[in-house]
Amino acid sequence: MEYLERRRALVESRLSVVLDATEPDAMRDRLKHVSLSGGKRVRPMVTLLAFEAAGGRLVDETGTLVGDHDGATPAVEALDFAVGIELVHNASLVVDDIIDESALRRGVDSAWTAFGHGPAIAMSDGLLGEAFSLFGSDDRAMRAVAEAMVELGEGEATELVAEPTTEEEYMELARRKTGALFRAAAELGAIAANADTYTVESFGGYAERVGIAFQIRDDVLDATADADALGKPAGRDEAMDRPSLVQITDLTPEEINDRARGESDAALSALAAADPGDSPAVGYLEDLAEFVVVRER
Repeated sequence: MEYLERRRALVESRLSVVLDATEPDAMRDRLKHVSLSGGKRVRPMVTLLAFEAAGGRLVDETGTLVGDHDGATPAVEALDFAVGIELVHNASLVVDDIIDESALRRGVDSAWTAFGHGPAIAMSDGLLGEAFSLFGSDDRAMRAVAEAMVELGEGEATELVAEPTTEEEYMELARRKTGALFRAAAELGAIAANADTYTVESFGGYAERVGIAFQIRDDVLDATADADALGKPAGRDEAMDRPSLVQITDLTPEEINDRARGESDAALSALAAADPGDSPAVGYLEDLAEFVVVRER
């Protein structure tokens, strides 16, 4: 676990530095409330692991980042991409909580609960602005994130105004709403490693499937777990008549978990197609595909 904790620490440290530089002071504190209140940091970890699995060198023998922010290196770029994708994710959560009227996020007050609807929307915009300042060094990175945000926006709109009524429609929603940002996370890592287009797309396909499995499992947890275990309100899908596989099908939680398992298996196939090297990162990416199916929060 030291391997993962070191990389997570890199993300946390760089995230704090980026947020410390935001202005004005009042906004800085609010962005920290959103971004530093916890979180699994799955997406930025996917970026760093994909970078290493695609041949990038992130840290030296002492576990120190290769290069520093005074002189850009692929490792520095990968870390900035990782923090950027986390900021995009946090911006989307702020909006999700407004739409869902969720009072909690990661065990603390959600942004709109703590500061009001208007400030929360401004916070989402601020997070996106900081994120895109980290992607600006690479046209491929900008394109990958922009495409993911289009998909994410379409997913949000679909959920609100054209709710899926079949399993097939739901799977497309999950791909857009969750899978697309996971895809971008992995693509960013491969891009920072200067991988070719096929490899970038293969890593993206892996992560998209992981994201879909993650969303399916989220539906099951919302229906079966309690709020204390989740760190956020449970039962929201049913209360808000929001589409989920639990709500729109007659599948049991066990059968829905089987759907998630299928996506996990497809993710592993896509990862193998990327022909990654022998970095330990590959094993952790494989573990992630397994973990999202059995996680409890």
